[in-house]
Amino acid sequence: MKAAVLTQYRSDLEIRHLPDPEPGPTDAVVEVEACGVCRSDWHFWQEDWTWLQLGLELPRVPGHEFGGTVLEVGSEVQGVKPGDKVSATFHLACGDCDYCNSGRGNLCYAYGFIGFHHDGGYGQRVRVPMADFNLVKLPEEVNAPTAAALGCRYMTAYHGLVDQAAIQPGEWVAVYGIGGLGMAAVQIASALGAQVVAVSRTREKLEGALAEGAHSTVQANGNTAEAVKEATGGGAHVTVDCLGTSATLLPAVLSLRKGGRHLHLGLTGKEDQGMVSLPVDAMVLQELRFLGSVGCPKTSYPGLLSMVADETLKPNRLVERTAAVEEVNDILSSMSDFGTVGMHVITEW
Repeated sequence: MKAAVLTQYRSDLEIRHLPDPEPGPTDAVVEVEACGVCRSDWHFWQEDWTWLQLGLELPRVPGHEFGGTVLEVGSEVQGVKPGDKVSATFHLACGDCDYCNSGRGNLCYAYGFIGFHHDGGYGQRVRVPMADFNLVKLPEEVNAPTAAALGCRYMTAYHGLVDQAAIQPGEWVAVYGIGGLGMAAVQIASALGAQVVAVSRTREKLEGALAEGAHSTVQANGNTAEAVKEATGGGAHVTVDCLGTSATLLPAVLSLRKGGRHLHLGLTGKEDQGMVSLPVDAMVLQELRFLGSVGCPKTSYPGLLSMVADETLKPNRLVERTAAVEEVNDILSSMSDFGTVGMHVITEW
């Protein structure tokens, strides 16, 4: 099979022809029809997150946002069969621990992350461990490119907004960081009936957020928190950090109203290395809540997929560009300067 392979950090991925993967007893092999290029891929390419013990064993085929067709299954697989249209959770669970049995398989990590600990969707075929639990069957209305757009950004935003922050109609929601994840958060929060304020340094991204349902925008500057408070009539009920840096976290927390809740979706980079300062006195005196959120448990996929199937959510609107696998290096390089708007999806090998 043809694949883009990371052989050295911060260097171009190599286009190689690799042996096709074979399934173990509980695995499935999926023919990849589309795979997103995510900022998480960029972080690993930059050798970030080593402080989380998430370093890669190179060479590695990245890609954790994919949709495709099941080609082959192991002898013990019962829930999927060849020909099924599927996507996968990027967090690979065991299916039988306390987390998995309580509907929180996104916290299991038994098999790590696909595209990081296992070769992923930048290749034409991908092996998915514990396929019965980690593959997600797609409804007829959701094709592979749409599934790739859902793969990390929509599922992460959906779980965070619906399950963790419990967004309510009419609430003010300020979304910080308007990339692919931020755009998904804007679209989902708006669909849930929230009044969304999009916050970014880039005017083009703010205009895109308005097109996806944002009520208003704030261009980030030295007075960002005050500008959000003014736009929301006293502060947001919920703030969402989709970038994860100290430059976005602090103003996000400071722009909450009393009793507000902060939803954190992005992970930090080398400058912060997971350690950021918080205004804890203000958080105590205002009873602010800090909510972490990762991925999306499989139990939440029916709600997400139903909103996509009936076009309440439209991930394809956020696909800025489809590309051949040979173009992945250009896409990753543009991410270094925050030059991408929306999502980029590999559809050709």
